[in-house]
Amino acid sequence: MPTDPEPLTVTEAVQRAAEVADPSGVDADIGDFVLYLEDADEPITAIANLTDRLEEARRSVDPEGDMPGVTMTAAVANYLAYRRDELDDRREDLLRLAARAEFEGGQPPDEVAEWLAGRGVEV
Repeated sequence: MPTDPEPLTVTEAVQRAAEVADPSGVDADIGDFVLYLEDADEPITAIANLTDRLEEARRSVDPEGDMPGVTMTAAVANYLAYRRDELDDRREDLLRLAARAEFEGGQPPDEVAEWLAGRGVEV
């Protein structure tokens, strides 16, 4: 029996998040984040500790936490776990909504807010 929306795997969510954060595909750090989770073919809804798993992947690529593109890729992937119906939404909308949902008080850290602003996204 089909479901609506279609089940989304962790890998698919991470790949979409990477497309959103880095549409040109030139950020090697985001590419490394995607590679870390490339074999995660479980349905995203089946992962009890998805936030922890994404954070582990983020820290493996960005141990200092100073790569806002990687941070936002993880944030968008986590956001999509709960809002699979928004998978195909506009890039700017996904970045804005993920930033509001994934950071305490809806306010991303300054370096992430600057990164978003540089991409025309106001939180």
